[in-house]
Amino acid sequence: MLQKLFGLNPKETTVRTEIMAGITTFLTMAYILAVNPNILSETGMDKGALFTTTVLISGFVTILMGLYAKLPFALAPGMGLNAFFAYTVCMILGYSWQFALTAVFIEGLLFILLTVTNLRERIVDSLPDTIKNAISAGIGLYIAFIGLQNAGIVTNSDATLVNLGDITQGPALLGIIGIVLTSVLLVRKIKGALLIGILATTLIGIPMGVTHFNGVFSTPPSIEPIFCKFEWHKIFTADMVLIVFTLLFVDLFDTIGTLIGVATKAGMVKNGRIPRLKQAFLVDAVGTTAGAVMGTSTVTTFVESASGVNEGGRSGLTAFTAGVCFLLSLFFAPFFLSIHAAATAPVLVLVGLMMMTSVLKIDFNNYLDSIPAFICIIFMPLAYSISDGIVLGHLCYVIINILSGKFKRIKISMYILAAFFVLKFIM
Repeated sequence: MLQKLFGLNPKETTVRTEIMAGITTFLTMAYILAVNPNILSETGMDKGALFTTTVLISGFVTILMGLYAKLPFALAPGMGLNAFFAYTVCMILGYSWQFALTAVFIEGLLFILLTVTNLRERIVDSLPDTIKNAISAGIGLYIAFIGLQNAGIVTNSDATLVNLGDITQGPALLGIIGIVLTSVLLVRKIKGALLIGILATTLIGIPMGVTHFNGVFSTPPSIEPIFCKFEWHKIFTADMVLIVFTLLFVDLFDTIGTLIGVATKAGMVKNGRIPRLKQAFLVDAVGTTAGAVMGTSTVTTFVESASGVNEGGRSGLTAFTAGVCFLLSLFFAPFFLSIHAAATAPVLVLVGLMMMTSVLKIDFNNYLDSIPAFICIIFMPLAYSISDGIVLGHLCYVIINILSGKFKRIKISMYILAAFFVLKFIM
């Protein structure tokens, strides 16, 4: 039954491993339950309704990923995309949040169209192998950087952009303790090391004054204030076209990057292809469309899914478990929101390390491959964007090969994709 429902192969994994992996994935991305409502509520949207919507859409779409695509990936309203929704569309351009939701809804419909016509799969196939190998490593650096930021181990600096935070106290110290503790668990090959690390670090944070428990149970607010609130009379404007294009582009390549990177780490890529990729894309597209109806920004596959994969998650049961955890958090929000970002930061840092292994497949002595791969890897954390890393890496690959006279290495689809990337920067 589990094989049929979730694609669980008993030769590769066990039910216990999948459940532990699902819980780990959920805990590493549970921060979205607090962050998404905080960001979107600045547009005037009801914060309580946003919490409920974030939980419901994350839970249902992640369960759908497990049952339909049978892959261990979790989804939720994407970071960066929610900031673009709130700060750019609503605050800078001055549009209402209803207008922004309409743009997200249109983007979701376009995504469904791109998926059923197999265009998204063709885009994946168009990326050079060296870029595909670089994506996993780049994501590794990216999520490690996010983890270090979340714990305050790395902070912003006007002089140098980033610097080392105060690691002698508070969340930063707890994050350091968590990294050491979780590292020891991994070295000793303790089953469920990442999940145990999160829970143990959370408990250690209590006497340090970092972890604060504010109860266990709460009743979820209604989503009625933001449900199905669209604004159609301004859709035929230049700004709407630009907004939809931006959302479409960023979500498209963030999702492609996440799926390639995490699937590569999980060993799921067979002959250069990810199994059930079209189903995964369709779930992602449906999630964005349904999320707009329910009242939230673009839903995307989360890079934190890598934490569950590194715990051994290989089937849809991992996603199903994470989805169930999301739905349970609807009634236990105070408990789950008590887990400080410093407690999940160690997992993101160590998973980042694990995802770096794909660089071993890159021939660094062949500059035609290694330079574009390096550009892709380094720009993901420095530009704080998976999609920008992919774009710059691919453009670098095409340009260097053309100027070096290596035309045979470039397929027609690569030229088309490069032209699309250039158009993105122009717009």
